[in-house]
Amino acid sequence: MTTPSPTADTGAELLPIATPARTRAALRTLIRPDRGLALSGLGILVAATAVGLLVQPLLGRIVDIVADGRPAGDLTLPVVLLVAVAVVQGLTTTLGLTRIARLGETVLARLRERFVERALNLPADRLERAGAGDLTARVTGDVARVAEAVRSALPEMARSVLAILLTLGALALLDVRFLLAALLAVPVQLLTARWYVRRALTLYADQRVANGAQQQQLLETIGGAVTVRGHRLEEQHTERSAGRSRKAVDLTMRSVNLVLGFYGRLHIAEYIGLAAVLIAGFWLVRDGAVSIGTATAAALYFHSLFGPVNAALVLLDDAQSAAAGLARLVGVTDLAEQPEPTAGKAAPVSVPQQRTVSSEAAVTVHEVSHAYGPGRPVLHEVSLTLKAGEHVALVGTSGAGKSTLTRIVAGVQQPTTGTVTAPAGTGEAAVVLVTQEVHVFTGSLAEDLRLARPDATDADLRTALSTVHALDWAEALPDGLATVVGEGGHRLDPARAQQLALARLVLADPALAVLDEATAEAGSAGARVLERSAEAALAGRTALVVAHRLTQAVAADRVVVLEAGRVVESGPHEELRDADGPYAALWRAWSGSRATTAPHP
Repeated sequence: MTTPSPTADTGAELLPIATPARTRAALRTLIRPDRGLALSGLGILVAATAVGLLVQPLLGRIVDIVADGRPAGDLTLPVVLLVAVAVVQGLTTTLGLTRIARLGETVLARLRERFVERALNLPADRLERAGAGDLTARVTGDVARVAEAVRSALPEMARSVLAILLTLGALALLDVRFLLAALLAVPVQLLTARWYVRRALTLYADQRVANGAQQQQLLETIGGAVTVRGHRLEEQHTERSAGRSRKAVDLTMRSVNLVLGFYGRLHIAEYIGLAAVLIAGFWLVRDGAVSIGTATAAALYFHSLFGPVNAALVLLDDAQSAAAGLARLVGVTDLAEQPEPTAGKAAPVSVPQQRTVSSEAAVTVHEVSHAYGPGRPVLHEVSLTLKAGEHVALVGTSGAGKSTLTRIVAGVQQPTTGTVTAPAGTGEAAVVLVTQEVHVFTGSLAEDLRLARPDATDADLRTALSTVHALDWAEALPDGLATVVGEGGHRLDPARAQQLALARLVLADPALAVLDEATAEAGSAGARVLERSAEAALAGRTALVVAHRLTQAVAADRVVVLEAGRVVESGPHEELRDADGPYAALWRAWSGSRATTAPHP
């Protein structure tokens, strides 16, 4: 289960947060494959801690030898045993912590892989409602907090808890009255832990939400800097950023004050417990119930609890912060597994399966409607059929629903109602979507291309590049196909980045290719080159193309016109151009804006 999606002061509907019960269940699922490693690590740590508990009795033995005035030679055996204890404890502790650390890193890697896998499958409209800042905060800050807890807090917490339990048992073996005296500190420690936990979980969750809202504001301000300056909104956006930063800082200071109060209460508990053990030791030695050495061992046992008790309680700070981050990560992974609600309410069980598979390379869209929320319809009962090998151009004014329809056809987004029959294929090669927002991944050009087909040879890569007319510039790069591109590497201009995406499409060899204004980023200079590249990449396959330029509509087998989420015209370019309908109006407006009229085919 997840809690309802919180809403940041940006007005975005943030991604959900998993409940504590669901978070614990997810954690058990992550650990289950490595139960053997967990049990062996804990077992070795138990042995290491038990061996370490021999130090206090041996020191007490030395005190008794000195107090009784025995020969110095009697100290040899306790001293040798102390050295042996130190060596054995050091080796076993190292081995145990190594296994616990390996467990933590394995679980962390599994969590990251699952998060990335599920995040990539999130519905596009859900991400749009949440905003990029929330997901960015979870990918960066929350993953970092969980990683830090796994690498430092988990091994230390395991060792501290074991040390506490075994030390209390050792106190009872010396004399149960020492244990009772030491337990006087427990009520103060438990009240301190309860006081802290009840405040920390909510505080850290609020802090992560505030950080997400702050990142969202920064992304919007920086990403839209040109628009902000153009409308003279610098002061307004600066104030918004400052306000959200102040909120994040205020929550951080509240967490600092919480930690300071936490430490203060722990010191009181330590004073109460140590005083009680010393007083108990005084009375027991006076009555002859125990020796001075035994009382010394008891005091040393309780003093040795300061470290593990404080570490365990202090680690609650890291644990609560990591738990809040883990809940936010699990909320995303669970969301990717849940169907999106229909227009703000649960979809009725009678709604048919929304996406089926066809044995032919054809697509059928049947009465598809979609809304991004209550009162925000985008598509209205759209029906469309693409024959095998047919190229269909989708045109219409901005906001007509073209991109939404292409995402639904490509399977990236599920429709609110209606069905889509997609072509059959193996793996992800059945349908490939290429949009105008192309990402160049960091790595060599060859590695970037092999994302589409990992087993592709260099000859396959060159063939794909040649198909989209990109081989010449690719081989002219400093290191050819081995040239590092992407962040920090060789920069590719928008036209070349788009050709790279089209080459990946050729390598994937899908039955259906969906292009959503894939040539829009090239500008006028590279438009003709990209149109030729796209035409070559689409040869021999079924294609649905959102036409950024109507020259693409001219080359298509059929043109479909969308207006306000409805299909208003469908037919060949010549027929629609001469029909004096919506497409003819678009053609006249587009061709009239050119220096020369676009030639008729």
